[in-house]
Amino acid sequence: MGTTVFERRRPAASVIDRSLADTAHRVFWLDDLPDEAKRPRARLQGTVVADLAVVGGGYTGLWTAVLAKRANPDLHVVLLEAKRIGWAASGRNGGFCEASLTHGRENGLSRWPAEMDELDRLGLANLDAIEAAEAEFGMDFEFERNGSLDVAIEPHQVEWLHEAAADAASRGDDSVKLLDEHQVRDEVDSPTYLGAIWNTRTSAILHPAKLATELARVAEEAGVEIFEDSPVTRLDTPGSTSAVQLVTEHGRVDATRAVLATNVFPSLLKRNRLMTVPVYDYVLMTEPLSDEQRASIGWANRQGVGDMANQFHYSRMTRDGRILYGGYDAIYHFGGRVRDAYEDRPESFEKLASHFFTTYPQLEGLRFTHRWAGAIDTSTQFTAFTGLARDGRVAYASGFTGLGVASTRFMAETMLDLLAGRDTERTRLKMVKTRPLPFPPEPAASLGINATRWSLDRADHDGGRRNMLLKTLDALGLGFDS
Repeated sequence: MGTTVFERRRPAASVIDRSLADTAHRVFWLDDLPDEAKRPRARLQGTVVADLAVVGGGYTGLWTAVLAKRANPDLHVVLLEAKRIGWAASGRNGGFCEASLTHGRENGLSRWPAEMDELDRLGLANLDAIEAAEAEFGMDFEFERNGSLDVAIEPHQVEWLHEAAADAASRGDDSVKLLDEHQVRDEVDSPTYLGAIWNTRTSAILHPAKLATELARVAEEAGVEIFEDSPVTRLDTPGSTSAVQLVTEHGRVDATRAVLATNVFPSLLKRNRLMTVPVYDYVLMTEPLSDEQRASIGWANRQGVGDMANQFHYSRMTRDGRILYGGYDAIYHFGGRVRDAYEDRPESFEKLASHFFTTYPQLEGLRFTHRWAGAIDTSTQFTAFTGLARDGRVAYASGFTGLGVASTRFMAETMLDLLAGRDTERTRLKMVKTRPLPFPPEPAASLGINATRWSLDRADHDGGRRNMLLKTLDALGLGFDS
């Protein structure tokens, strides 16, 4: 088995150690919020009656609340958050906002080929709506529609670039640009980049925590009641037509309809308990680059960057000139547990730092100010699913699988359509009507996931060739991804 570029060009251990020496184990995006956005909200006390109750204060729940109030300003909407608005995945992701609703076109084609053109159109319209939301609602979440670079870092991946460019050309999509090694290095100068696809229209970057807190502000200004520190411990639907009851330690919400937007956390619906698994992703953030460092790397067009390995990395620049670098490790813990202790994994941060200086060796001496991790809600279809429960009174969406910043808005609209019984182009989608297969219970889940991770790593070392396990999972439409 061969070696990867990160093994062939590994930096000295002293470079890694110095870069991590003063790193704070905190989420940069949350630290970077203005003081007003950090203010705590009251917990739920007593009983509240509402037309719509939303469980979860991340993007999915917040978009649901905002869009519900936009459609009907008289609707009484209550949102319950277990901790703080945006504290989980919505406040700690990489800030990549992709048009794709299917975790990439290839995944969508393998599952819903007849719908792919429609899914592409709806995804692009959804991204347009997110961009327009800054002006529509008076928000600032640092949205920059600069596109993304899918970069080849191994020779066998260059062929994949040409295949992707040919596919785009066959569909008349002129927004996809094929870059050779010299052209990609003119954009972002890394000796590991052998070529790239520049997706100029279907990708943006933003400030994750500001998106969450700005949505919360807009929701409250529209009349949504938001309660923090209010984890829901039980969902009841007594009788066939009575209200949905959401019970917390200190109170209860009685609502006509409810939306569950808890994503990676255990579902309040038994039917969804095995539909996702939590996978931990790790991230580093550098200090701001100096003018000399900026000149050495280029990156004038500020695209998001992701490499094409199975165990891939992603990187982007912040508004104040830092570089976020994450990915590669995707760690699953036995039992599918979500624990704060899993977020500080020194070997993952050391590996990321090593890979960073392999990717950008001209930045040797740069230090990381922040390190953090978060749990991704992975589904077997690699993308979000949605549906109704409890006689149509409860809608849910989950399984965004690491590429869900934009699709949270789409799923919010879809859930509102489903709850209202509306026949729309969203609710008619096979993607919306299909539930993914569940993950198996333990110990089969751990055995299968870890065997798949090993196989993906082996494929990266073996020219991209997929072994029998991966080929079997591909044939069955199953898998594991970050």
